[in-house]
Amino acid sequence: MLKTNLPVLVIRDVVVFPHSEVRMEFDTLPQKQLLSLSEAYYKNQILVVVPKDELEVDPDVSELPKIGVIAEVKMHMDMPNGKTRVALMGLDRGEVLSYTKEDDLIECVLKVSSKKEVSALEEEAYIRSLKNALTQYIDDVSYMSNSLISSLNEIHDLSELTDLISMAMPLDRDRKYAYLIEMDATARAMMLLEDMDKDMQISELERKIESRLSHELDKNQKEFILKEKIKLIKDELGEGYDKDQEIDDLREKINKLGCSDKIRENLLREVSKYEQTPSASPELSMIKSYLDWFLAIPWTKETKDVSDISEVKKSLDASHYALESVKTRILEYLAVKQNTNNLRSPILCLVGPPGVGKTSLAMAIAKSLGRTFTKISVGGVNDEAEIVGHRRTYVGALPGLIIQGMKKAGTVNPVFLIDEIDKMSKSNHGDPASSLLEVLDPEQNNKFMDHYLDEEYDLSKVMFITTANYLDQIPTELQDRLEVVELSSYTEFEKVAIAKTHLISKELKEHGLSEEEVTFTDAALLKIVRNYTKEAGVRDLERVIASILRKIVMDRLLNKKTEARVVEEDDIETYLGKVKYLYNDSDMNTGRIGVVNGLAYTSFGGDLLPIEATSFKGKGELILTGKLGEVMKESAMISLSYIKAHAEEFHIDPEVFETSSIHIHVPEGAVPKDGPSAGVTLTTALLSLFTKTKVSPSVAMTGEMTLQGKVLPIGGLKEKSIGAHRGGVRKIFIPRLNEKDLEEIPDEIRKDTKFVLVDQYQDIYKELFKGKRRRVKDEGTIQLLYN
Repeated sequence: MLKTNLPVLVIRDVVVFPHSEVRMEFDTLPQKQLLSLSEAYYKNQILVVVPKDELEVDPDVSELPKIGVIAEVKMHMDMPNGKTRVALMGLDRGEVLSYTKEDDLIECVLKVSSKKEVSALEEEAYIRSLKNALTQYIDDVSYMSNSLISSLNEIHDLSELTDLISMAMPLDRDRKYAYLIEMDATARAMMLLEDMDKDMQISELERKIESRLSHELDKNQKEFILKEKIKLIKDELGEGYDKDQEIDDLREKINKLGCSDKIRENLLREVSKYEQTPSASPELSMIKSYLDWFLAIPWTKETKDVSDISEVKKSLDASHYALESVKTRILEYLAVKQNTNNLRSPILCLVGPPGVGKTSLAMAIAKSLGRTFTKISVGGVNDEAEIVGHRRTYVGALPGLIIQGMKKAGTVNPVFLIDEIDKMSKSNHGDPASSLLEVLDPEQNNKFMDHYLDEEYDLSKVMFITTANYLDQIPTELQDRLEVVELSSYTEFEKVAIAKTHLISKELKEHGLSEEEVTFTDAALLKIVRNYTKEAGVRDLERVIASILRKIVMDRLLNKKTEARVVEEDDIETYLGKVKYLYNDSDMNTGRIGVVNGLAYTSFGGDLLPIEATSFKGKGELILTGKLGEVMKESAMISLSYIKAHAEEFHIDPEVFETSSIHIHVPEGAVPKDGPSAGVTLTTALLSLFTKTKVSPSVAMTGEMTLQGKVLPIGGLKEKSIGAHRGGVRKIFIPRLNEKDLEEIPDEIRKDTKFVLVDQYQDIYKELFKGKRRRVKDEGTIQLLYN
């Protein structure tokens, strides 16, 4: 029994049929990964699909055909040039039920096509007719081998016979594609009989033409004779390829095109060149492809924006929770546009950690405005030609991703998402970030020049939205052209709200359940958020909810339980196992000498992380471990120097610095850590060590510190505060210069947390140490949470 889930291979230049073997070479990483995936999990089976549009470079999964060929990887061999040679054997047709795409790998759910029932007599009649017609056809034409007949004599299955003949017939790609998607073997047999009969008629006409024109053969007349052949064939058959008609159609389409007169004149010159180019010339297809691209991209077609601002707001609120800043910016744009009736679209840059909804928000904006949506990803792009296209002089040249995106959009004013803009890199092929400067500059993008088209194209009506995880990784000159909107981490309560309003209903629908059959309590959702996910967004939360629903569906089917299910807090461990993340350990209740909480901003949002410090007899060395960056190492040195300079004020015997060595370690030693904002935390930990004073575990702090003890501002205060609150911290020391950032912190956290503003480190010392020094016998180990 063939599997119902398979990885998908998309090929454009070869049509693979069942019962036939093809050989090809793979040279891209996704293709090689697909081979490994097939070998490991799918018994060397893949689904081969052929997109209908041969020009489509990166078709969306929604555009892929619903019929493909289930193939088995018979052999694959790595070549010295880095390519992998593969032999594929077609097994059967498969009908695709759904596609999914993750990164560059596509998978599908499919069912094996069922054969149409044909009586034994009817099948035998078709088989005999095909074999007789094929014998006559091979005798009549010169380009078919006689060995094909002998290889087909032992085949008595009509479906297999039609597939093998279709593979061997000299048909163009579109005709072979028509055979591939035809599920009925008898219909394919009739198509083959018609094609062979038509080809034999053409061969007969060619012989007549050769006979009539043989006395006129001359080197200078070859082109004329070929045209006469085509003309006579069309006259005899009443059909066929008419280049004159094609030229007329091209001129008519170009004259109707909404481009400038200059572009129109250039295209008409290309049509004239196309008309005069010999059919055998390789330049013919290059000119045709160039013209096709101009005719495929939109020039005047545009959608009308939704005029009711309240409807747009309602649509955005229904699709995304919170994110008020970006919603407000879209509504402002619509309001001003209606007031002036002419306004350039904004160029937004949504910056935030993974999973907070940047890409889905861009799709929701397009839907709410009534615009088409198109998306490209520039993550990992290191060649500027991928953005602005290749020159036409190169073989296989294509327009860049911008023009390809506009072709997909089909309108001149889509919402155009450029994803992962912070992950481009320079190379010897150029700087793709610099290529985007023209695209994302409202003063220039009305005359965007793609190298392949080599003509100006107006992008001024496009609403560009870019996404990034880290703002500092976007080049400064590119940042200058973007309107940055930061999407910060969600709080626990926001995640619960998002799960209730969006995620649960979405997953229930995907698992075939209704809201009456399965419900989650708020306490259960909060436990999932706190103890089973650790992220800034909600992707992992969605996966965990899906995991619970899968178990419920399996239980309903296995045990025939149809009653409504309420997922309570106590049920979570049954579904998900032991908790993954704990934020309140014994130290949070008892505390230890030197344990100080710092605040970190990671790719998961804000977090608390431990730092350990201890002292022992030595010569005053400072040992730093935990894969610390140079800036963080310097912060530790500054902290120690500051304490030495103020030892008398802190009631510390200066001799201890000469007779003891200090070791500071940041746990999770394999994770790189850097940044200056751990300065006050390091100082507090060292003071706790030297004065033997406990610091309350419900206290945290963040801030860069100078040698003079001045506390400088830091970034990411909102995310750090969220992480601290989740870890049980209720008092946070922050630089006074960060007071303006307190407005961004959610109300539920501000109400539950005391924020202490400090200018100098002395402010922290007075709060935590002054009058609290005491001796203990066990010096132990000091743990410190850092930024």
